[in-house]
Amino acid sequence: MGGQLADRWRLALVGAIGGSLIWAVAEAADADLISARTGLVLLALVGTFLSATLAMAGPIGLARALPRAGGLALVTAGLVWLGGLRHPEGIAGSALSVLAALTIASLPLPFLLISARGGWRDYPDLFIEAWSIVIRFAAASAFTGLVWGVIFLSDQVLRIVGLTVISDLLEHWIVGAVLTGGIFGFGMAVVYEQAELLSPYLVLRLFRLLLPVVLAVMATFLIALPFRGLNGLFDGLSPALLLLTMVGAGIALVSVAVDQTDADATQSPVLHRSAQGMALILPVMAGLAAWAVWQRVAQHGWTPERLFVALVVGLGLAYGASYAVAVLRRAGWMQRIRRANIGIALAGIGLAALWLTPILNADRISARDQLARYDAGRTTVADLDIDALRLWGLAGQAVLAELQERAKAPGQEDLAARLAGVSDPGGSGKAAAIAVLAALMPVQPAGATGTRDSLLAAADEFHLQTWADTCGRKDRAGRPGCLMAVADLLPARPGEEAILVLVHSETFVELVGLYLDDAGRLALRSVLRADGQVPGPEDATRLLEDWTRAPAPLTPALINQLGTGDAGFLFLP
Repeated sequence: MGGQLADRWRLALVGAIGGSLIWAVAEAADADLISARTGLVLLALVGTFLSATLAMAGPIGLARALPRAGGLALVTAGLVWLGGLRHPEGIAGSALSVLAALTIASLPLPFLLISARGGWRDYPDLFIEAWSIVIRFAAASAFTGLVWGVIFLSDQVLRIVGLTVISDLLEHWIVGAVLTGGIFGFGMAVVYEQAELLSPYLVLRLFRLLLPVVLAVMATFLIALPFRGLNGLFDGLSPALLLLTMVGAGIALVSVAVDQTDADATQSPVLHRSAQGMALILPVMAGLAAWAVWQRVAQHGWTPERLFVALVVGLGLAYGASYAVAVLRRAGWMQRIRRANIGIALAGIGLAALWLTPILNADRISARDQLARYDAGRTTVADLDIDALRLWGLAGQAVLAELQERAKAPGQEDLAARLAGVSDPGGSGKAAAIAVLAALMPVQPAGATGTRDSLLAAADEFHLQTWADTCGRKDRAGRPGCLMAVADLLPARPGEEAILVLVHSETFVELVGLYLDDAGRLALRSVLRADGQVPGPEDATRLLEDWTRAPAPLTPALINQLGTGDAGFLFLP
């Protein structure tokens, strides 16, 4: 018992330390001590190390788990850093990159765990450890949630007698982070001690019973498909994703049916034949999904989402072909399926890693493909997905910048209007004025064109014309006579605001604060220096020069007020 208690408290300590490190990273990012991108890399490092250590410490001991978890954490953090280079906000700018990072952090765990025992390709150990990790994490998560329920209930009970000690402690979120990590680590230790009671075998035996049902649904779908027609497959990514979901379910059910060895595999004739039937149907279902994706790409080009689905389709085809060939070769088909599972799982890990490297930069591939389709005339100006390009990181911004340059040329008014977000390219009046001004006006950061366009769309036409005249003037360095700097200048208001720098002449400059009021109208405000002085020509010229090179840093104002909200009182220095 002493050894068990020591293991429990060791894992609880590991969890608590991990929780405190996660808190420290978040606090450092909030205080601008580290950049958001660096914070995400450190979060990936700490999170992977913590989860991998807790997953492996029970079966192989803490001392052997730590170096393996550390190696996986370093690889994951390195790939997160590499993948984050393609987005201004790091890996958080792409949900698919986050999914790839989670894959790298989780799928290698069974391989690392059994490598401590010898052969890292031992399928029986891989099979049982992979499912055991899932069960242990689920049980420890449930235990953590239950303990937190008791904590909150206890707090409510103590409040009845006027004691708020629990809620007072929980106001400091480091307490919650440390408690959550410690409770989860303690739960993982207890769950492993009861491994025989929480064996995945019961869950896997229940899963097997779904095999004939899923097979019947797939067979019915394939029988009805020729009568229904194939048009429904090409309405978007949803049919392909549904087919891939069914393929994934089929792969999992076949793997569960063949289990870790022939002795453990299903002995039921119905389930045995169902597994073989599923193995033969899987390549057909995966092929239909591939066809649906390819038709969508042929119509509209690549996007990161379509590229991701195409890679998943590739894995589905690999599984389907391997399973079907294994069954058609008859004797030993279960063992061949097990071997295929190992190889394709490793291929999946490799693809997830490549997704975070420049080799498989989905944003760059998609952005350049959309530009190529536009140049080839397969995509019209009206069909350019400007909003999507803005979401595709630095690669999308580079293509937008290239289109912005093209829009300045004579005869490109439709393109300029489309880039400005105008719904009627070639129109007149205000729409044309917005298109002209958007093509002339630089913005910092370069990706903030959405905020710029929304502010311009709310401006009066005479302002647009005045600003366009000023932006059209070039200084001695060839720079436009204006620049819009976008940032969250009014934290109490939603969205971003901007400062517009206008150099009308060498002696007349203007700095204007812009934001949308509650009614969506454009509000214009005077801009002062932090010392209360009105900016002069030298200030504006310097700002135009500095801000053209790089966005200005956003820092807190050196001012407080007496009172709260709009009712407070303040004075400018």
